[in-house]
Amino acid sequence: MKTKQLANVLIKILGLSVVIHGIPALITGVFGLAYARGVGAPGNYWFYPVSSVVLVALGICLIVKSRCVAELLFKGDDESSPDA
Repeated sequence: MKTKQLANVLIKILGLSVVIHGIPALITGVFGLAYARGVGAPGNYWFYPVSSVVLVALGICLIVKSRCVAELLFKGDDESSPDA
């Protein structure tokens, strides 16, 4: 497997991991926000769900743009040289 292909797969796995870890945080944040609004508690309860949405969006971007990221990271790598 070539270096760029391996990097592409690993970046996709990283993005999938970020999404999987972000979904429970997003659900917890939404429930916490709904509870805080129902009770009328003061505070910045909106911050946790928003940060979780950003985390999930970042993971999705890593999955979609993994090939571009791998090419950016290894643009100087010579693919023609055989790995021993």
